[in-house]
Amino acid sequence: MKIDHLAVWCDNLECMKAFYMKYFGCTSNELYHNPKKGYKSYFLTFAEGGTRIELMTRTDIADEPQRRGFVKGIAHFDIIAGTEADVDALCKRLEDDGYIIASELRHTGDGYYEFAVLDPEGNYVEISAES
Repeated sequence: MKIDHLAVWCDNLECMKAFYMKYFGCTSNELYHNPKKGYKSYFLTFAEGGTRIELMTRTDIADEPQRRGFVKGIAHFDIIAGTEADVDALCKRLEDDGYIIASELRHTGDGYYEFAVLDPEGNYVEISAES
């Protein structure tokens, strides 16, 4: 078994799609639109492994004031970016481009080399090296 995709509610599909395509090399399908439900989505596919992120928006989804990733439910997801040098380079690139680095580069107690960034809508995304 494997995870096929994760789904993320978004306010700005185009901005989120551009972020994941630019920094993580995802490819996108064509926009799906269901006008009856006020729903739109994209599936973004990672080059390695075929895992996907579904970015979704709908007119009746509420914006909650809590910080994303720090309430019950999914807290974060992790993207493996290659070697430690690849992780370092991506961290610098994201920081230079003005994204919030939510957790600085570090070796964790359980053996990972990682950092975390907030995507354009504040989702907590860990970036790690292959172990």
